[in-house]
Amino acid sequence: MNRFNDKTVLVTGAASGIGLSAARRFLDEGARIVMLDIDGDKLKKVAADLPQDRVLVQVGDTADKATAAAAVKATVERFGGLHILINNAGIATDGDIMATSEEDFARVMAVNVTGYYHMAKAAMPELVKTRGSIVMTSSVSGLGGDWEMFAYNTSKGAVSNMVRAMAMDAAKDGVRVNEVNPSFTDTGLTKDMVSKPELVAKFNERMPLGAPEDPDGVAAAMAFLASDDARLITGVNLPVDAGLMASNGQPPQ
Repeated sequence: MNRFNDKTVLVTGAASGIGLSAARRFLDEGARIVMLDIDGDKLKKVAADLPQDRVLVQVGDTADKATAAAAVKATVERFGGLHILINNAGIATDGDIMATSEEDFARVMAVNVTGYYHMAKAAMPELVKTRGSIVMTSSVSGLGGDWEMFAYNTSKGAVSNMVRAMAMDAAKDGVRVNEVNPSFTDTGLTKDMVSKPELVAKFNERMPLGAPEDPDGVAAAMAFLASDDARLITGVNLPVDAGLMASNGQPPQ
């Protein structure tokens, strides 16, 4: 498939995990890619193996609105426009409300919520021009709570409703806004969890298709939502969770 020929896609958190899988998926389908991440060394390393005529690397912290403005500006200067924003950069901390410091809570919200706001606001004028779309990475934690992840759950709940609100407002300009809601996915954020067989076994009991999920599978869902195949879909929180939500399961305590 080449659903994204002549399209430009900006991916945040693109140095690893779901973001890197998304960048590769869109490239495979013909897109030009702008890869943004705070980890410049890792980003440049993974981007070195990609087709350089269709890849632009940007380094910065999405919690800083200057990063968002600079990334969109560089995208337009290099590729002439922007068609799709993949709002994916995120962080997590463990702990219930009593174990979560003000500093940790503020940082999670700054990256996972305010960073998405900065990126979407900077990108929106260009997306209006191209009648483009936004796909955000939330989590099943944005659709229901789980244990000992207070700050992360709070941030992802905010993202899930951000998508609904933005979709309603942006529809008049022909811009679609959707999100994917992964569950336990094998990424850098979950490397400690993946290394614990007993925890993986508990997730397997509640995820009919098995755990942990493959980030490439999440990227495939992102590509669908961003494509013209999903032209009548907006404001959707799509669980990409190996059946966790369908089974009414919750992450183990």
